[in-house]
Amino acid sequence: MTGVLFDIKRFAVHDGPGIRVTAFMKGCPLGCKWCHNPESVSPAICTVDKHVRIGDKVFTDSEKIGYEITPEALVKEFAKERVFMEESGGGVTFSGGEPLLQAEFLTQTLRMCREEGFHTAVDTSGFAAQLKLEWTIPYTDLYLFDIKMIGDDEHKKYTGVSNVQIHNNLRFLLRKGKKVRIRMPMIPEATMTEDNISRAIDFLRTLPEQIEGIDLLPFHNIARHKYVRFRLDNPYADVKSLAKSDLQGIKQRFESANFVVCC
Repeated sequence: MTGVLFDIKRFAVHDGPGIRVTAFMKGCPLGCKWCHNPESVSPAICTVDKHVRIGDKVFTDSEKIGYEITPEALVKEFAKERVFMEESGGGVTFSGGEPLLQAEFLTQTLRMCREEGFHTAVDTSGFAAQLKLEWTIPYTDLYLFDIKMIGDDEHKKYTGVSNVQIHNNLRFLLRKGKKVRIRMPMIPEATMTEDNISRAIDFLRTLPEQIEGIDLLPFHNIARHKYVRFRLDNPYADVKSLAKSDLQGIKQRFESANFVVCC
């Protein structure tokens, strides 16, 4: 069995507790207009032109986006950072793309990580068949669960898919007693609207169990060059990146509703 990754990030500190190794898996069923990893959307390994400037000369080379790897090989990569994970209370995180799009590979690798004693986290949009999500439950310590637009019509407009299954899967994980931390991207004129914030607070209050907390993720435009390289349309090309200070008012609103919030 093999899976397809497009990157491995070592010494990650924003993908769960402690110092972590994050595996970015290729393929995503959503089409978020603000996606920060557009190279992750297609599940296929592809080749793109890469331009390198040296002085006045520009050299063109090809770059492969994505590669196959076995669960055994990936766990060996994780194990190289064992000392940093253990000393910091960290572990491994599976992100993407959408990890559940490669559910069998994900589950097998999570199982092997559990055997190695690694703390495991899955960063997911929640858009997957409940059965595939259930496969991961015995081997996942923490779910980093994305919540974007609360209204279904708005969710379809900005991501291309309904959020009904997403919300059902979130409730399912909480009923199973799993630790879940909500991640909410703060996108100007989309997720940051007064209506969406109010509806998000109301929705999170209806959940069957307490969530671990909420991470408000400020929009940043550092992926702009990727859209140019991959010749993709970028609706947010001219939108300025946000600072944490831009989210303080929203943070206070969630905190007033008795949620633990980071941004």
